[in-house]
Amino acid sequence: MSNSCKEEVLKGAEFDSNFAHVVYFWLKNPENVEDRKAFEISLKKFLATSEYAKTKFIGVPAKTPRDVVDNSWTYSIILTFPSKEVQNNYQNEPVHLKFIEESSSLWERVQVYDSVELE
Repeated sequence: MSNSCKEEVLKGAEFDSNFAHVVYFWLKNPENVEDRKAFEISLKKFLATSEYAKTKFIGVPAKTPRDVVDNSWTYSIILTFPSKEVQNNYQNEPVHLKFIEESSSLWERVQVYDSVELE
């Protein structure tokens, strides 16, 4: 991701430790340059305009060679929210739904891990 894209996605980013939403995507054709480009454009557009997500991190596998590390996915996002209720609002946010509509045909699997801060 270029620095200007990073700045656009992360503009105003702050880590909110109340609710973390971590999503892993496995693209159907991870080696297809056009599919990757379409996914990245849609994802960046969505995250740059989400009114609810605080932290907006987009990642790719680091390819760390340890037995406990899963490098099989194509992209990940880490989003944080001030509360579970705000995250629920995000689920129905028009830009989130538009991202799903635009990109769901590109992925074969999505895995979500939601967590709240340990008190």
